[in-house]
Amino acid sequence: MKQHLKAKVNDTFEFEFTEDQIKALDTQSTNHNQLHILENQKSASATIVETDFLNKTYSIKINANTYTVKISNDLDVLIKEMGLSLAASTLVNDIKAPMPGLILDVNVEEGQEIKEGDQLLVLEAMKMENAITAPRDAVIKSIKIDKGNTVTKSQLLIEME
Repeated sequence: MKQHLKAKVNDTFEFEFTEDQIKALDTQSTNHNQLHILENQKSASATIVETDFLNKTYSIKINANTYTVKISNDLDVLIKEMGLSLAASTLVNDIKAPMPGLILDVNVEEGQEIKEGDQLLVLEAMKMENAITAPRDAVIKSIKIDKGNTVTKSQLLIEME
């Protein structure tokens, strides 16, 4: 199943893209955080001015205009429809499965220091690979799952301190 990405620009305009459309976009990295984009024979220069990886929000300057872009994938849309949230509004110490699935990879180990946005594990759910990231800087206290385990919704995966 091909993944779809949604982009909301300046909290006003909404766009939806398929994986194939994104791969077909003609982009060339010109410098750190800078791209040259060619779309429908029109050229544009883009600079990523600011990133908020956890909230998937970016400030992008294209030519002379700056835009705030919020990106969401199929998992984000599903979580919102279910009335859940991955955002850390309080101090989060437990990482729980947002939905049932299969653990494809565990990228951390007990005692490891992590930073906000670090990828902790990969959960396959509904034929999509979903990266579960750290909601804050922390130290891994314990890991309750292994690669290859199946998990249920809200099952404890990782404890942080």
